[in-house]
Amino acid sequence: MNEESGLLRGTDTIVVLVLVVLRDGASHGYEIAREVERRSGDALSFKYGTLYPILHSLEKEGMITGEWEHPQGERRSRRVYSLTEQGLVETEKALKTWETFASAVNRVIQGVPREQAA
Repeated sequence: MNEESGLLRGTDTIVVLVLVVLRDGASHGYEIAREVERRSGDALSFKYGTLYPILHSLEKEGMITGEWEHPQGERRSRRVYSLTEQGLVETEKALKTWETFASAVNRVIQGVPREQAA
């Protein structure tokens, strides 16, 4: 299977979305989820049981780093994630893969009549 087929599974797509949001600056999990929702016009949303395992996996792979912060006036600490240099390189590669994948899907959706394809 090629890289594009992995995007069909969904998890790879979520990884791309997380990396792209973190490319624009450090964020904690809830901020990442809200930013994906905002950018997609509320068409996309994360279940937190999906997002956090992906964040942990990306951190383990060295694509992101996480640091605990305790914001002034808040009771709870939160983990803030940042993209690493390796993560930035992988983000750019993932975006190229995504563009190829999205273009192929659009060609299928738009279709070409069979008599024109031959």
